[in-house]
Amino acid sequence: MIKYSQEVGRIKKKEFKNQNYWAKPVPTFGDSKAKLLVIGLAPAANGGNRTGRIFTGDSSGDWLIRALFETGFANKPISVSKDDGLILKDAYLTAAVRCAPPLNKPTRSEISNCSQYLIEEIKILEKTNKVIVALGKIAFDAYCNVCNIKGLKFGHNKVYSIYNDNKTLIASYHPSRRNTSTHTLTWLMWIDIFKTARSIINGQTKLNDKYSVS
Repeated sequence: MIKYSQEVGRIKKKEFKNQNYWAKPVPTFGDSKAKLLVIGLAPAANGGNRTGRIFTGDSSGDWLIRALFETGFANKPISVSKDDGLILKDAYLTAAVRCAPPLNKPTRSEISNCSQYLIEEIKILEKTNKVIVALGKIAFDAYCNVCNIKGLKFGHNKVYSIYNDNKTLIASYHPSRRNTSTHTLTWLMWIDIFKTARSIINGQTKLNDKYSVS
């Protein structure tokens, strides 16, 4: 993945040909005492891999940051560069893998190699994190694997209450351009995920079963 990230940085997309690409593993971003943890797939080749900040400078980032802003987790609705003044409150953004993978399809070994970082972030947020939003099946499976959670099925807007951790896991389709342009994921479907997360964090929605499916 590192080789691919560097290659993208050398070749560059035409509209970004005059920009310097980050072209290496992309750090995660957000509030270190977050109540909401959002897990994506990987940095986009011409998004996070270009800008050096996860969910920044691409269409997926546009959808995510707008949703976070509308539900009170971000101070502004756009994410275009590392120095754009974006601040997240009670939200933290991470991914199953840290480098842009070819065709957005990381291998099992690449996901496994990056899982140590996800494990450490989960530990850091352990005392404050209440809701995890997993964007896409790869992110959903990555979270379940590192937390040794078995038997859960991925599906958009499935909500699982993990009783032993006192946390809630919400599955969502990834806001990739393919999903949004085909209306597999609509804005109403998308924003409802974050409204649910906000409601749970605010104590307005409670799930008491071991695994409650919405």
